[in-house]
Amino acid sequence: MSFEIPESVKVWSQFFHPLLMWVLLALTLYAAYLGFQWRRARTAESEAKKELLKGKFNIRHHQAGSILLALMVLGTIGGMAVTYINNGKLFVGSHLLAGLGMTGLIATSASLSPYMQKGMSGPAMPTSASMLY
Repeated sequence: MSFEIPESVKVWSQFFHPLLMWVLLALTLYAAYLGFQWRRARTAESEAKKELLKGKFNIRHHQAGSILLALMVLGTIGGMAVTYINNGKLFVGSHLLAGLGMTGLIATSASLSPYMQKGMSGPAMPTSASMLY
């Protein structure tokens, strides 16, 4: 059984990748900003802490990270599918390995979020989480 993708879909599907990469970059920077703000809120003193806690940075950071993880995993799978559909094979090279590595790092970071939510850092935190946090 052969399923033929229309040529217009094949052409336009290639423009989705750069757009997704820009969205992922912006979302990563936003999630990092929220994470640093949450760290500031945890370590601040009395009045400044009350003011920073109003921002609910922890909840917004967690939500942005969840969206980032979902987009990264779906983008990786979708990118591999588009490459296979357009070329009949996957090209195992630096681009594919970098994308899989990024997806792995984000997934590892998400799996260690319980440690990050408790504010653990330094020697008490697992080594890989210290590198990512």
